[in-house]
Amino acid sequence: MDRALEMFGDSIAIAFSGAEDVALIEYAKLTGRPFRVFSLDTGRLNPDTYEYFDTVERRYGIHTAYMFPEADEVLALGRSKGLFSFYEDGHRECCRVRKVRPLRKALEGLKAWIAGQRKDQSPGTRADIPVVQGDPSFEGSSIKWNPVANGDGKDVWKFLRSMDVPVNSLHSQGYVSIGCEPCTRPVLPGQHEREGRWWWEDAEAKECGLHKGNISQDDAREAGANGNGVAAINSVNGTHDIFPTILFSPKHASKPIRYPSEKRDADSLLEFISFLQ
Repeated sequence: MDRALEMFGDSIAIAFSGAEDVALIEYAKLTGRPFRVFSLDTGRLNPDTYEYFDTVERRYGIHTAYMFPEADEVLALGRSKGLFSFYEDGHRECCRVRKVRPLRKALEGLKAWIAGQRKDQSPGTRADIPVVQGDPSFEGSSIKWNPVANGDGKDVWKFLRSMDVPVNSLHSQGYVSIGCEPCTRPVLPGQHEREGRWWWEDAEAKECGLHKGNISQDDAREAGANGNGVAAINSVNGTHDIFPTILFSPKHASKPIRYPSEKRDADSLLEFISFLQ
């Protein structure tokens, strides 16, 4: 972190998502150097995350630059496909409007940016990320720094606790990886943290496009083709209110199928669906 801030000064900024990547801000503070922070406000974040943004700004005495999607693009997407089209045809189109394009605006005028990616976050797409990389995701010669790339989640949380850093209250509710409210859910013990994100899609392609450079072109094309005919159905059992049971409804399948890593009992829900059919 110190090297990045020393090299780029005012031409580098920290990307803060409102999750455990607050560690980046704490690291930056410890260097004693001035630093900039930006965040992507998609308009669909959890209320707890918005409250957390305020907490972080007050703790560090910073003014985060919030980047918003273009209102016309959001309106056009909503009118043409509805507010929850990502449950049926994948999250990439919505993320492109609400996250990727705002990130492009955030990076205008910057030579580099700092992200909280770790190799253990997503084995399918982040296992080989370096600490410093040329960022091929966006036009120009932007450089991306991943200071915690070689650490793991336990290291980050140990650091946050030792420094008494406030964290998003969603973490205490079972959320590990935190994104937009409709696309994020808690995970169960034994589930990988990315299983709480876009859980209705292929587990090997859980990137929103901000770190597209982590995926090969072939993998990116394959990931974009997944997500056909997916449905997320809340369990009728009250005990599953916090952890909804997720089923797939492929176009050509005769009946819904369970998510491969779904550990909750879905038999009763399958019987209920069969009864309705």
